[in-house]
Amino acid sequence: MDDLHKLYDAVLAGDAPGARLITQQALAEGVEALRLVNEFMSPAMNEAGRRFEAGEYFVPHLLLSARAVKSALALTRPLLAACGTRPIGRIVIGTVRGDLHDIGKNIVAAVLEGGGFEVIDLGVGVTPEKFGAAIQEYHPDIIGMSALLTTTMTAMKETVDFIKLAGLRNQVKVLVGGAPITRAFAEEAGADDFGGSAAEALRAAKRFLQAARPSAN
Repeated sequence: MDDLHKLYDAVLAGDAPGARLITQQALAEGVEALRLVNEFMSPAMNEAGRRFEAGEYFVPHLLLSARAVKSALALTRPLLAACGTRPIGRIVIGTVRGDLHDIGKNIVAAVLEGGGFEVIDLGVGVTPEKFGAAIQEYHPDIIGMSALLTTTMTAMKETVDFIKLAGLRNQVKVLVGGAPITRAFAEEAGADDFGGSAAEALRAAKRFLQAARPSAN
């Protein structure tokens, strides 16, 4: 393909049809799926996250970029699995019990996936029991909890307490985030780290892996 950087540009511009078409053409011409993810999709989502943090992008821009990368990843994911390429880690993510907001969670999920993680999205209104069951079923490295409402923040601590009582706490790292969440609250809730943005969440998730597996990147 003449210019694979068009894929980077399409993701950054939030052009989902364009990102999917470029990916499809590149794969048809023999470009490796892993190269498309590592050299173009993931860097584009990192840049979208940077622009969001810098105030150059707003939520709609980030959401469009997330949709674009998801449309492209839908084509590369089966190929990566078929050739034995493994994600760098697995994360279970969901919006906590009582909270039905999912835009922020969806953005974080897309950024994490673009960053090389396998993401299992439990959706919204996720109970502590459902998080606990997901740990037992999927054996993730990390669970990520999101909340947009101040009235649902306490569900994060309830979830951490539940997985402690279930004897699962030492199996996972806990990452929390959302508009009302602060680092102080994250510590109070018993989380391991706090992501104030999608880009911060990705950096925190990679730090967890680096601590557990020094060869992870």
